[in-house]
Amino acid sequence: MDISVVVPTLNGREELAGCLDALTEQVPDAEVIVVNGPSADGTTGMVRDRDDVSILVEIADRSVTVARNAGIDRATGDVVALVHQSLSVESGWAAAIKSGLSEAARAITGPTHQQLRAGMTTETEETRTIAGRDVTYFNPGNVAFDAEVLEALDGFDEYLNVGSARDFAHRMAAGDYGVAWSTEMCVSREFEADGGTTATDWNWKYRSLAYRLVKNYNIRPTVLWRILSHAGGDAKDAMLDVARGETTPSQWLGNGQDVFGGVGSGLVDGLRARVTDRTPRRNPNGRSARADRAVTVYDWR
Repeated sequence: MDISVVVPTLNGREELAGCLDALTEQVPDAEVIVVNGPSADGTTGMVRDRDDVSILVEIADRSVTVARNAGIDRATGDVVALVHQSLSVESGWAAAIKSGLSEAARAITGPTHQQLRAGMTTETEETRTIAGRDVTYFNPGNVAFDAEVLEALDGFDEYLNVGSARDFAHRMAAGDYGVAWSTEMCVSREFEADGGTTATDWNWKYRSLAYRLVKNYNIRPTVLWRILSHAGGDAKDAMLDVARGETTPSQWLGNGQDVFGGVGSGLVDGLRARVTDRTPRRNPNGRSARADRAVTVYDWR
C-alpha cells in the first residue's frame, strides 16, 4: 500500500516544518505533497531546502478546498491522506491506515491530541443521521482515503470555502463508502489555551450549511429544521454574549442579517448544484470542472 500525504499550507512555515519532520520520522516512504497558498512567510524557500518533500505545488488561491484538490491531482499513491499543517502524526499512524482501510471502510480518520496547560484533550467519533442517511464525519486534518473514492466523487466541492469536508462526508454516505475511526491514527498539536480566536464568518458558515444540505438532500422539512436549529442555537449563544457585555445588540443584529443572507444564498446555490449534477457524486464544482490551479510545481520525484 503506497501512501501519498497532501499537506495544504498558508503562512504556516514553522508549523509546517514540524508537520514535515513528523512525517519523515513516522512515514519515511510516503509521497509528501505540500500545496502552498500565496504565503508571504518564506514557506516556499523552506520547503525547497528540504529533501523529504516529493512535490511542492504553488497556487494563487487562499482556499483550502482548492489546495486539497491540487494535491490530490498529483498524488500517485493508492491511498491519499490529508494532514493539517499544524499537526504532527504520531507513532502508529501509518499502521492504522494500512490496517483500517477495507472494502467496508474506504476512508479512515482518528483523534487529535491537543496539549493544554491543564492537561490534554482528544476527540471522539462524530456521526449524524440526516434524512435517514447515516453520515460519519472525518477530521479533514487527519484522514486517509482509498484513492478510488476520491476519483469517484471528483474530489472536494470548490464552491465551498468552508465545510467542503462535511460535504464530502455526506457524499461518501450517499455512495455507501464507509468511514472508519481508529484511536491509533493519532495526530498531535500543542498550543496555548488562552490564545486568540478567529472571528466567525456567519454568512459563509450558513451559506455552506444550507448549500451542502440542499445539494445532498434536496429541500425537505428535515433539512430546513436542521438549518433553523443551528441558527437558533447560535442566536441564543450570541444573545448571552450581549447580556454579558461581550458584544453589542447592533453586532448581534448584524450577525443575524449575515446568517439570513447566507442561508438564502446557500439554498439557491445548493438547489442549482443539485440540478446541475444529478449523478451520485453530487459535485458540479469538483476537480474535473476546473482548470489546473497550480501556478508553479516543483517535482522532485
